[in-house]
Amino acid sequence: MLQALKEYGSRLDSEPGFKTREVRWCIEVAADGRFLNVLPLGDGKRGQMQLRCPDMHNMNAGGKSHFLVETAQTVSLLFKANEDAKKIASSEGRHRFFVAMLREAANTIPALSALTNVLEDDMKLTEIRDVLAQHKAKPTDWLGWRIDGIDPREDDTVQAWWRAWRHMDMRGGSTGFSTPSPSDTTMVCLLTGTSTQPLPTHPKITGLSAVGGLGMGDVLVGFDKAAFGSFGLDQSANAAMSAEATQQYVDGLNDLIRNHSHKLANALVVHWFKEQIAQEDDPLEWLNGLETPENTEAAVQAAARRLLDSVRSGGRALLGDNRYYALTLSGASGRVMVRDWVEGRFEDLVRNVEAWFFDQAITKWDGRSLAFDPKLYEVCLGLVRNDRKKSISKNLEQLPATSVSAIWKSAVQRLPIPQPLLAQALAQFRAERFTPDERNREVFYHARMGLIKAYFVRLKSGGDPAMTAYLNPEHPDPAYHCGRLLAVLSNLQHAALGDVGAGVVQRYYAAASQTPGLILGRLASNARNHLGKLEGGLAYWYENKIADVMSQLGDRAPRILDLEGQGLFALGYYQQLASMRAGSKDKNATTDTTKRGEAQ
Repeated sequence: MLQALKEYGSRLDSEPGFKTREVRWCIEVAADGRFLNVLPLGDGKRGQMQLRCPDMHNMNAGGKSHFLVETAQTVSLLFKANEDAKKIASSEGRHRFFVAMLREAANTIPALSALTNVLEDDMKLTEIRDVLAQHKAKPTDWLGWRIDGIDPREDDTVQAWWRAWRHMDMRGGSTGFSTPSPSDTTMVCLLTGTSTQPLPTHPKITGLSAVGGLGMGDVLVGFDKAAFGSFGLDQSANAAMSAEATQQYVDGLNDLIRNHSHKLANALVVHWFKEQIAQEDDPLEWLNGLETPENTEAAVQAAARRLLDSVRSGGRALLGDNRYYALTLSGASGRVMVRDWVEGRFEDLVRNVEAWFFDQAITKWDGRSLAFDPKLYEVCLGLVRNDRKKSISKNLEQLPATSVSAIWKSAVQRLPIPQPLLAQALAQFRAERFTPDERNREVFYHARMGLIKAYFVRLKSGGDPAMTAYLNPEHPDPAYHCGRLLAVLSNLQHAALGDVGAGVVQRYYAAASQTPGLILGRLASNARNHLGKLEGGLAYWYENKIADVMSQLGDRAPRILDLEGQGLFALGYYQQLASMRAGSKDKNATTDTTKRGEAQ
């Protein structure tokens, strides 16, 4: 995993001591040190990503700051109202360190003296602070500079000075800011296989605050407690890596989190390829939400087949040799938690994603066509209660990260769907059955039923031919037909009595899906009272429908259904309702019942 991240990071402009940061503001000064203005960067919502921002080492020691690019709090002493006195004192110490470093750099690079002239003048510093406050800048926003219209961060001379200063400081030289010299122990780098002096602590991974990480970042490789070490090794010598290799894997993962990640519930999924591909050819983007050119029920399946055909025919031979990598991440107490790591051949990935959507294919609630291919987040939302007052992201937070990881692995690696996901889907199906007036929620309803169907398809190697997208009157399992019978009896009651509030489904679904032998017999007996209230043709149609379903049950309905039986019950119930809505058997009869307001 780390090797793949290092290889990805090697494509970037990666170097120890430099980092890509999201810079929100730019302070403009004249060459003579006059403060000119503060300019906002970015699109108004996010700042501008700037490469090669100097990154200070050993920040945990306290009292240090980064060079040249820092936060508004450190640069200008901008604080929020009622800030803690200890935090103010700490920031003032970092501010003095920041200014002292600039002053030392200005001895070699005179142009930087314009910055020290501004920061050492209390009136100018107050003016900067006031302008930042007018722009509603936050103390944690990062600031950059322009001196006479030029960004010193991009100057080769400035970068060379920073390299030299950093090297001397890390070696314990006379910079005036020196830190303890690292161990002279030479070890073999885990990532390159070459001899190196291992980096004592690794830079942090940022961007995981939405999934449990810290705002200041989290470590992927760290040994801050004696119990984590072995053989008397200290800190990250327990996983020896060179500074260059470490920076590459850190920069690689940070770039992936910024540009190639998707949040699913309480986890973040990042992915990449050994050889870069176009976004429209990326099967993982199809999973996560990229729209395909067609707007049809099986759009993703069609796109996958075309791509596979192109690879096999030699038209896209390079894709056939490609590989994919995917990580599922979250944060935990300052550490990066790797919940899952997947890698494999690109062609296998396309085939697995195609199978994922094929296995989930399910009729729409109205039975007239297949439901659209569900995005991964829609499948996740099908397992939780959806509060209309909350955003999708907030609703997704109800789902444990372990469930998200299981769904992701099932999709990408074509694995069986774990039984706990079936239990979650059934629990939500019982609590939140769909009615035709809730069209804005039908996508989650369809995704839930598709996942239940896919569970049974993947129980058998090679799939289960009995699990079809539409109603299967010849299904071999009685549990499926028990669900069908409840659907018919529910429609019959509504056709005979209209809206009675708590009908058959509301009162008996939970019991019937668990103990059908105790419930369905009584409901079937009561059906004769409802048949007597219908016109002759409609009564005859329902009587035949009930007889047809009951003939599939054999002697009697099962007394008790286990979890899988309850899943088949739910599928039979759903597909029978969809079939009757579509009028697959008798269009005239179902048109009549629709006019009467059939419902669950």
